Amino acid sequence: MMGGARQFSTVLNKNTLFCAMVMQSFINKCAFGTFMLSETEIKEILVKQRETILNKKYGVERAILTEVESKLKLPHVVVLTGLRRSGKSTLLRQLIKKHYHDEDFYYLNFEDERLFDFPASKFNQLYEGLVGLYGQKKIFFLDEIQNVTHFETFVRRFYEEGFKFIITGSSATLLSRELGTKLTGRHVDIVVRPFSFLEFLKLKEVKLGKEAIYKTETKIEIEKYFEEYFLKGGMPEFLIYNDPELLTRVYDDTVIKDIVARYKIKNVVVLKQLYSYLINNFTNKFSYNSLKKFISINSVNTFKKFIFYLEETYFAKTINKFDYSFKKQIMNDKKLYLLDNGFIGVLSKKITPDYGGLLENLVLNCLNKDNDVFYYSGEKECDFLTVRNKEVTQAIQVCYELNQGNRDREMAGLTEAMNKFQLKEGLLLTNKQEEKIKIGGKKIVVKPVWKWLLEN
Repeated sequence: MMGGARQFSTVLNKNTLFCAMVMQSFINKCAFGTFMLSETEIKEILVKQRETILNKKYGVERAILTEVESKLKLPHVVVLTGLRRSGKSTLLRQLIKKHYHDEDFYYLNFEDERLFDFPASKFNQLYEGLVGLYGQKKIFFLDEIQNVTHFETFVRRFYEEGFKFIITGSSATLLSRELGTKLTGRHVDIVVRPFSFLEFLKLKEVKLGKEAIYKTETKIEIEKYFEEYFLKGGMPEFLIYNDPELLTRVYDDTVIKDIVARYKIKNVVVLKQLYSYLINNFTNKFSYNSLKKFISINSVNTFKKFIFYLEETYFAKTINKFDYSFKKQIMNDKKLYLLDNGFIGVLSKKITPDYGGLLENLVLNCLNKDNDVFYYSGEKECDFLTVRNKEVTQAIQVCYELNQGNRDREMAGLTEAMNKFQLKEGLLLTNKQEEKIKIGGKKIVVKPVWKWLLEN
């Protein structure tokens, strides 16, 4: 009996020792809040991430790079926001090469699953690892920072110690809200968008001289490439690899990671139904009450929140009917546009492409950079009004092809808006047509969208 007890005690001690070892191993792997990493594991992550960003292709130099470069001399935190996969990381790569010689920088990517649940309070461990590997540097490039809860705390602390930060994120409101609490007046925000048409032409290695848009030979080439850009949009990876799955993945990640997970959405099916309906009815007017006919949500506030979430990820944009009353702007029907035409072709369930809608969607995205944009609706309708400093500055109608069936209607909507806001000139954008029209002392410029894009 005593031998058996002794044997049992030995087994028990071994099991206890084994459990203790397992527990210690678990504790040792806990570095970031829920899970930890050892110093060696941290350095492995840092080395791999630096290798990844340095091996990233330089790509087409972005036009917005000039704006970012102008902020480098400021002490302010530079915040690059925009839709997932719209080129933020490539922009970091271009900055690292041009201004930091692929050497004088720290880089961290918080989209890395190994850094999930990373708490801001442990940032010093990452910093110590970076210093140990690469010595003292004064600039941090932080990718997809919105994945770190309370990231603004360590950014503020290091900022006050004289460090420069360039950070990226895929959520406008989240970044502005958190940075606003700790870094009020100490950060500048820049939105990174998909390729413009000019950047698309650079990708295709089309060389444009100053006279290119006026020469017959180059005009034909430009028109051919515009047809491709018009349908495919400007998402960089999709243009390079031509795989629709890349756009589907961006949309899914935006919905699941940036919306469902962040806002703890329980009814994911209904959320997706709403987004699918809006995508399939892009550019069409809708009200929150009208959506109840198609989506099983009874709360107007829920519709507002769900659409707001989609907008703050930069995936879509809604515009209001113009009215001098802000209350009426909010109450009136809205229109929704997608950030990039490529998503429409991939996600829409329509059998035939809506060329008019695609052209309108493309124009809105170009107008939305520098102006407040509304649609006009009176007796007739006009697609867009641009407003600056509370003054209507331009009326724009978009029509894929002017013909006998639509010419009077398109002109009537535009001229009504011009008369309403005392505009001497209106713009009617088409796919290929070009002319100048005078109506009752007013001038209407008819111009192809591709030419309008390159002139601007």
